[in-house]
Amino acid sequence: MVKKNACIFISGKGTNLSNLIKKSRDYNFPINIRLVVTNNKEAKGIIHAKKNSIPYIVINTNSRYFENQIITNLNIHNISFICLAGYMKIISKNFLKRFRKTIINIHPSLLPKFKGLNTFSRILKNKEVKTGCTVHYVNEKLDEGNIINKKSFFITKQDDEAKLKYKTQKLEYFAFPEAIYKIFKDN
Repeated sequence: MVKKNACIFISGKGTNLSNLIKKSRDYNFPINIRLVVTNNKEAKGIIHAKKNSIPYIVINTNSRYFENQIITNLNIHNISFICLAGYMKIISKNFLKRFRKTIINIHPSLLPKFKGLNTFSRILKNKEVKTGCTVHYVNEKLDEGNIINKKSFFITKQDDEAKLKYKTQKLEYFAFPEAIYKIFKDN
């Protein structure tokens, strides 16, 4: 199997990054993680990249040319697939045009419900019975790309925002790799 070179974009702890790194060690997993991009120099996920000898770049999204910096690095590492794993910045239309159908995102709700931020508080406020996570292709509209995979669970009366986040992240560790398998099985 020829694995695709992948880049993971992160902004925080990098728990999905860590999970994908572990999965990528499996011979049958379709991607190798060759680069990590973050917009946060304090992102704890950088530790996972360092620990696994994966090159990473910290970008300043206030810079006018930050996307050029990303594209240069993607080209250097022959990246053909991008996973957004807690990356808290909007991807520009120009960037999307260049990498169409090769960027996926994981979102902590059952899309199309609760797009954007503050997901868990909105889920509780809306008195939802069920929630979960969604892996989807990234397009020009926030959290609206074609859905690849979903995982769900029922909400209990004891669930607060912290518990919802914990349960959702546990599901993400299954949903993200399954979506990647599905994409490359279908191609």
